[in-house]
Amino acid sequence: MDTRSDDQTSRDSSSRRLVPKTESSTGLRKPHVHAADIDAHVKKFVEDLKSSSVEIQREAAAELRLLARRDVESRIVIASLGGITLLVDLLKSTDLETQENAVTALLNMSLNVNNKAAIVSAGAIELLIHVLGTGSPEARENSAATLYSLSLMEENKLKIGRSGAILPLVELLKNGTPRGKKDAVTALLNLSTAQENKVKIVEGGAVKLLIKLLDPATGLPDKAVTAVLANLAAIGEGASAIGREGGVPVLVEVIELGSAKGKEFAATALLQICMSSEKYCNMVLREDALPPLVVLTMTGSPRAKDKARQLLAYLRNHQRAYAAGARPRRVRNNYAML
Repeated sequence: MDTRSDDQTSRDSSSRRLVPKTESSTGLRKPHVHAADIDAHVKKFVEDLKSSSVEIQREAAAELRLLARRDVESRIVIASLGGITLLVDLLKSTDLETQENAVTALLNMSLNVNNKAAIVSAGAIELLIHVLGTGSPEARENSAATLYSLSLMEENKLKIGRSGAILPLVELLKNGTPRGKKDAVTALLNLSTAQENKVKIVEGGAVKLLIKLLDPATGLPDKAVTAVLANLAAIGEGASAIGREGGVPVLVEVIELGSAKGKEFAATALLQICMSSEKYCNMVLREDALPPLVVLTMTGSPRAKDKARQLLAYLRNHQRAYAAGARPRRVRNNYAML
């Protein structure tokens, strides 16, 4: 999973479209700024969000996104002054830069646990989905990242899935920027831990896209992608989709050449797939998976070693049964998932 610290998750990279004059106008880069001064700045910008002027709203949202990125206290102050509701309302803005500033501010605000609940209560989920379909590339990226952040609260996972977020996230997997695809994968990873969402993700066509993203040419780390596939392989529809879309040889390749975590999740996914149908056992064996699995039992993480051993035992049982002319004994799927 893409486990990011506050600084890593907060979005406002200076390489992107920041407004230099807004950074200097806050005065926050000057040393010894008093809390009262910060509160006054925040109050002004929150009030400006109510302006009828698009330019003033845009500027205020830009300032608040920077404040929420840099300063933990500012996240609390912005929320206490009613900034969350106003920022959520700006997600409907037809001015793309205002919308982008608002969604990025909410992403940075969501790093505070109490703010997550307030953002959801303000009706943000549906509007974040709106941004996924209408926003600038950066706004779409940060909308997906915000949905990921909100889904860290267990009770929000089903809310997000039931609100219709999965199809737009799958669309971002298909047509987003590299950063957007990574954010979509991370959001889907968290959402796919909920059983109800697994089916929706598979039905939304995510499996084929996830398999394509395991091509090293995409530049995406294999860890999160294989983790999503491992979660989806736990249901019959997911296992079938992975097999049908050519996922078996790709996952075997990850076990041989992937990252340490990628190998672990690939082994988990293949175990689930093999247990779902004998034909997938044959596919795995045809891909000459046994040698890399043996290597993984000796070199992998403790969990990877365990999954590799389980998969090897399952495949060897399958081989012995067919060699003896009998059908392999079905083993109940009791393996723990992610």
